[in-house]
Amino acid sequence: MTNTGGNKFYITTAIDYVNGAPHIGHALEKIQADVIARWQRSRGKAVWFLTGTDEHGSKIARRAAEVGKEPQAFADENAAIFRDLKKVLDLSWDDFIRTTDRERHWPGVEKLWRALAAAGDIYKKRYGGLYCIGHEGFVTEKDLVNGKCPDHGTAPEAIAEENWFFRLSKYGPQIKRRIESGELAVHPQSRANEILALIDQGLEDVSFSRPRETLSWGIPVPDDPTQTIYVWCDALANYLTAVGYGRDDANFARWWPADLHVIGKDILRFHAAIWPGMLLAAGIPLPRAILVHGFLNVEGQKISKTLGNVIAPGDIVREYGTDPVRYYLLRDVPVGEDGNFSRAVLKERYNGDLANGLGNLVARVGALAEKAGPLPVPSTHPLADAVAAARAGRERALGAYKFNEALAAVWSLIGAADRYLNETKPWTLDGAELARAIAPAALAVAALAELIEPFLPSTAAKIAAGISREGDILVIRKGEGLFPRLA
Repeated sequence: MTNTGGNKFYITTAIDYVNGAPHIGHALEKIQADVIARWQRSRGKAVWFLTGTDEHGSKIARRAAEVGKEPQAFADENAAIFRDLKKVLDLSWDDFIRTTDRERHWPGVEKLWRALAAAGDIYKKRYGGLYCIGHEGFVTEKDLVNGKCPDHGTAPEAIAEENWFFRLSKYGPQIKRRIESGELAVHPQSRANEILALIDQGLEDVSFSRPRETLSWGIPVPDDPTQTIYVWCDALANYLTAVGYGRDDANFARWWPADLHVIGKDILRFHAAIWPGMLLAAGIPLPRAILVHGFLNVEGQKISKTLGNVIAPGDIVREYGTDPVRYYLLRDVPVGEDGNFSRAVLKERYNGDLANGLGNLVARVGALAEKAGPLPVPSTHPLADAVAAARAGRERALGAYKFNEALAAVWSLIGAADRYLNETKPWTLDGAELARAIAPAALAVAALAELIEPFLPSTAAKIAAGISREGDILVIRKGEGLFPRLA
């Protein structure tokens, strides 16, 4: 089952767990994926951008009971908040999958389970292990730090029960070869090294179900109603089910394999070991690449309800605007590394890079170009090299998923245009001389509208709306101020 389209790009984010509302850390992943999707569309690719919500598990059922709601009603309520991020963050996703969707998701989950069973890689045994409630998952002693889960700071529970298991240990060497060869590329390289080291320690078989009496909120195991399918075959399968696995073979053949999974570092093992093992067992092609981002701290501290530093994306967007928040997260958080959210730095970026930089340039050029009237487009001009360098630098950086470097390349054009204006002083000119002098800067602004679109889509649209070109004549109208300075 191989895709033959050649011009498609299927990108996914991790699906978010709906036990609580989204915070600024969720925004980081969605924005990174959105930039890649928009960039690929601009390159002429047919893009399918998927996100969604993970809605099963005992933690959901427990939290729903605490607030006096049925699990489905609780999941519906929180899934709607995650879905609203599309508007809040100006995301361009094409599809939103929910694991409680019995028509779109469940048939593919059941088909995947049966494929693994048919391969002889599902077996039942009594199991005693350590269960982390925060992860909704079993962990091993080597996953712990001083006996506690490093992500949640809690000690796991010792649980003994009979479960179905997936024979992941069988696939370690194959997974390693796929990663080392680049067939399954893991970015950045430090994360590839991390998962390869884990595989070298030996992959253990993983619990694939829980007793129904323990985990009632989930998809029943095919042919065994006493068990509930565990997170691996439920949540991870969303990447398949959303594009038709188990219900629409033609659509699945069009989009699979995924070209890029965008995930956080805490779920690297799930996506770069367990997931490829499942696909190999089921005879399904592996995704082509995984992009792994770090965590986002707030003012130097881990995001925590206890610390009271949880920031809702909608709150920070209302304060600063969508594009400034997008710009800050993309410019100040290198992919693969942990980042820090600071209101002081966000304000500094806003006033420096956006208000004094991009916004000021567009306003200056717009005012002078409007005064000059129709501008003759020169065949060559003093800023042509700067435009070409910015475009090439952006492409090179985006190809390596280095968003901060891509933005730095684009902002180099703003610097070059500012220097050109300061040197030529077009505001001292009139008539044809003014038109000839401002034309290179006007072309630079037109190029900026194109170059910033994946990062700042609303701003790009505002700039582009004031520019029209017919043949060799360019007209620019002075538009609204893009970024009023913050006091």
